Amino acid sequence: MWRRIRPTSGNVRIWQVLVLLLFFLLWHWISRDIQVAFFFGEPLIVLGRVWAWFTSGSGNLEVGLGDSTWFTLHFPGEIYSHLLITLTETLLAFGIGTVMGLGVGLWLALSPLTSAILDPYIKAANSMPRVILAPIFGMWFGLGIWSKVALAITLVFFIVFFNVYQGVKEVSPVVLANARMLGANARQLLRSVYLPSATSWVFSSLHTSVGLAFVGAIVGEYMGSARGVGYLILQAEGTFDINTVFAGILVLTLFALVLDGAVGLVEKRLMKWQPKSGETEKL
Repeated sequence: MWRRIRPTSGNVRIWQVLVLLLFFLLWHWISRDIQVAFFFGEPLIVLGRVWAWFTSGSGNLEVGLGDSTWFTLHFPGEIYSHLLITLTETLLAFGIGTVMGLGVGLWLALSPLTSAILDPYIKAANSMPRVILAPIFGMWFGLGIWSKVALAITLVFFIVFFNVYQGVKEVSPVVLANARMLGANARQLLRSVYLPSATSWVFSSLHTSVGLAFVGAIVGEYMGSARGVGYLILQAEGTFDINTVFAGILVLTLFALVLDGAVGLVEKRLMKWQPKSGETEKL
């Protein structure tokens, strides 16, 4: 009997669903105690709150620049406007942080002297607690989305930067020597050797960066915001509504998984040239 149902590569999805169901059943069982439910919430109420957010009420979002409003978006559910704000902050931070990390990582990896000069400052900036930057960005950029984007960029940038830097440094000297022997110039080396090497490292960091972009956006909304899923969670915490807090966490988790899946699809499409584990021949 166990041989038929034991975990295998063919029934991984089934086991993943079973683990999720077991988690919710255990949560439901322990939340029957009133005191436990006060601190950990009740899964049925949490799921009901998520459903109500998407199906009932209405929401509006004014789109514009500064004090001017270009148009107003109307939504059939309460959470859509908040979710759109958080996703916009996350995607902007994710995109800008990735491009900056890729560019600076390539630049310093290919410029050893500049890298040596800036090394202590980069390490110092990376070791700085990001939370203390939130009020500073709020003073610089106001309480709009850009203060949240700036905070999230500081989280995404260093993850991508260090991976790109290491990826370029890991390029085989033999490959570089062969490319130069064939007459490759600096631009051709960058396009055909360094970038492919760094790309695999970039995608390995992007899966982590997606979650960190969400973290930066939510922390920024905590520090000061009138919209966003982080704002909803903060309001719920102020009234000790633990079910709404967990509902917000659940929504953020689901959308983080969606973005991570999108990164995975792009990775599979762009990295077709890379052999799968176990397919390379031993030399």
